[in-house]
Amino acid sequence: MRIKCYCDLYVSDGLKRRKNKILKKLMERTVQPSVYVLTLAQGEQNHLEFYPALLLQQPWYDDVEIFVVGIADGYDAAVYLVEEIVREVLEETGDTDIRGFLAGRQGRFEEGLA
Repeated sequence: MRIKCYCDLYVSDGLKRRKNKILKKLMERTVQPSVYVLTLAQGEQNHLEFYPALLLQQPWYDDVEIFVVGIADGYDAAVYLVEEIVREVLEETGDTDIRGFLAGRQGRFEEGLA
């Protein structure tokens, strides 16, 4: 599994102090029962997906690249982060093109413009 992280990763309040440790464990595929991962959706018809980090233990993820935009401490915190992302995108762009907003910001970051 290849994990790429969003330049301005969204992190729920309960995980902010442990963000780097959690990301390291995600990349090592260490079991983290309470952690939820927010990613850009695999299909183009959706914007975001979130699921328990435990799901990443499945062999299906061995050859998959995921773009992590957030990590949350449990289901409710994941729902809240999605709400926060949608609100931010709407306020900054007046639109709900979450995928385009996040990809654009990441692209500018990678080019050294952000």
